[in-house]
Amino acid sequence: MRSRFLVVVLSLAVAVGVSGCGAESPVVPVAAKPMAGAAPVVREGEPLKDPAELVSRNGVLRARIVVERRKVDVAGRMLWALTYNGRYMPPTLRIRPGDRLELAMENRLGKYTNLHVHGLNVSPSGHADNIFVHIRPGQTFHYSYGYLKSLRPGTYWYHSHADPMSAPQVAGGLSGIIVVEGLKRYLPPALRGITEHVIALKDFQVQGDSVKTSPLHIGAPTNRTVNGQLNPTIRIRPGETQLWRLANISANIYYKVQLAGQQFQVIAQDGYPVDRVYAADTLLIAAGARFDVLVRGGAPGRTLLRTLAYNTGPAGDAFPQATLATLVSAGAPMHPAALPSAFAPRVDLSRATPAARRTLVFSENQAGTEFYINGRQYDPNRVDVRSRLNTVEEWTVRNDSDEEHSFHVHVDHFQVLSVNGRPVHGHGLVDTTNVPARGSLVLRIRFSDYTGRTVLHCHILNHEDAGMMAVLEIVK
Repeated sequence: MRSRFLVVVLSLAVAVGVSGCGAESPVVPVAAKPMAGAAPVVREGEPLKDPAELVSRNGVLRARIVVERRKVDVAGRMLWALTYNGRYMPPTLRIRPGDRLELAMENRLGKYTNLHVHGLNVSPSGHADNIFVHIRPGQTFHYSYGYLKSLRPGTYWYHSHADPMSAPQVAGGLSGIIVVEGLKRYLPPALRGITEHVIALKDFQVQGDSVKTSPLHIGAPTNRTVNGQLNPTIRIRPGETQLWRLANISANIYYKVQLAGQQFQVIAQDGYPVDRVYAADTLLIAAGARFDVLVRGGAPGRTLLRTLAYNTGPAGDAFPQATLATLVSAGAPMHPAALPSAFAPRVDLSRATPAARRTLVFSENQAGTEFYINGRQYDPNRVDVRSRLNTVEEWTVRNDSDEEHSFHVHVDHFQVLSVNGRPVHGHGLVDTTNVPARGSLVLRIRFSDYTGRTVLHCHILNHEDAGMMAVLEIVK
């Protein structure tokens, strides 16, 4: 396994000033346990705390985000971290289709930063999801996002896209959750009032009394957290059904999640409701990806939510198995509600006539320090792909390297048709997918609603920052 790192040394920070806090469960101290291979000793077993929320009112969500380096509680230990709203796990932004988000971002870092609303179908230009913006130290930038009524409900996220510093800023703490309301309307009436939890998967390495930002070795021992907590306890009643919003908001690593002895019932992926609910024993959540799932409480007892051992290839990284959380089934049993089968309306691009066919080749140098798309490293002043609004294109994404890559496109979702030549019968569109080492996939993407310059890239942010990103321009 080759170590991967980003040669960027930063003196950074990030925080968010907002009003109100979500209800938090009381902290129950327990004996500290060392993690294998990890330097810090942190507490385990506290009740799960869902992040505080900022919720839209009357069609508008107004918020102020202060980006700042502060000493905060990170998995039970006071560490210097990059924060939004003064938190390692910042507030969840909750909006509805058709809303507006008015967000003022104040940068108190020593370097520039910006914001990307990952997966949302929104304009990439001006003061919207413009990742080419540099918010300089001491500046405040006013973002304004107008969301269509057709915006898909589900789980999204927000994070720094300040290239080539995306990896250290996100690894330092700059990532949080966005929820677009409306997913529960597809559920049967008996399930529309169920408890839901954010399960934000976020990892950190430690250097002294700080969350490490540089150099970042992807395969180094790390602390995997849920909502910034180490192995929290999630309570459920026997027979109860809950909605979990599983989101990989880490900078670089993969999660292969398993709830031992139980299945996940998937109802949405990457913020896109599925046409049919399907069961999965494990879910591979590549960097940047999300799943909304239903989980049912079993017989009284404890069940581990784990990430299983996973290897991204000969030139990649071997991630060990780790416990993420403990599900405790206890209390008065509930009569299990019937789970749905058919879900949201089907969207299928496989029968569309492509306006263009393209090949995108991911590759890297032998040392694993430079990364390329079609043989070129990222240049924000060069347009690599120019596509037309209201057309469908077919892309072949080929991976000529010996490690997997997490492929992500801004603005529009896409449909995976095949992987390594084998047809994929997915249940909806996605914005992030895994590309096998020395493999390929074929996808179709429809460009709808918005024009402007944006990007496509590997969402392993060390790779993105080291060149594996291309500029996509959508034109009329």
